[in-house]
Amino acid sequence: MKINVLNNDGKDQSLEISEKIFSNKVNLKLIAHVMYTNKANANLRLAKTKQKNEIKGSTAKIYAQKGTGNARHASRKAPIFVGGGVAHGPKGGGNYKIRKLNKKERSISLISILSKKNKDKHLYVIEDFKNQIKKTKDFNNLLKKFKFTNPLFVLDDMSKKNINLCSRNIKGIKSTTCEHLNSYDLIKYKQTVFTISSIKKIEERFK
Repeated sequence: MKINVLNNDGKDQSLEISEKIFSNKVNLKLIAHVMYTNKANANLRLAKTKQKNEIKGSTAKIYAQKGTGNARHASRKAPIFVGGGVAHGPKGGGNYKIRKLNKKERSISLISILSKKNKDKHLYVIEDFKNQIKKTKDFNNLLKKFKFTNPLFVLDDMSKKNINLCSRNIKGIKSTTCEHLNSYDLIKYKQTVFTISSIKKIEERFK
């Protein structure tokens, strides 16, 4: 399939892109699963309760094992008593289970999101930034020209170096590379803008 390439000269140019990546079946259920997993793993888990062995106090047996008519108990640190330890409570950040995603799930979800972006006409390809854009004003003018309101730029190394300084102070945009492209950023930003070199890298990645 072909997609138009945006350029400053106003010349019509098109690029052949892979249907396998940019026009595939959209798996919304998998996208939701990947997003939920990523969000769950990113959350800080600060809740912490004290276990029985962390409670300060005497470890003496509170009364005799037999002959009192009461249930058998050891110290007041047991979870059954007020002020004792908490059984099965949260144990702090380092002890939570990390939800796992395999490589196939990650790759299929990325392809699904890219296909949906293309279907919704929010996927763009722009020429490589071969020359450095020094002023933020000039880069802002480029955004206005192509009507980018909330774009994620997926760049090759040369393009990222040439627009990194002029784009970092503009709100509502982000630039990344093919190696760091992820589902969260693709969902968060309305438009996805590839350079010619970066879209070829993505095709090689999912070949």
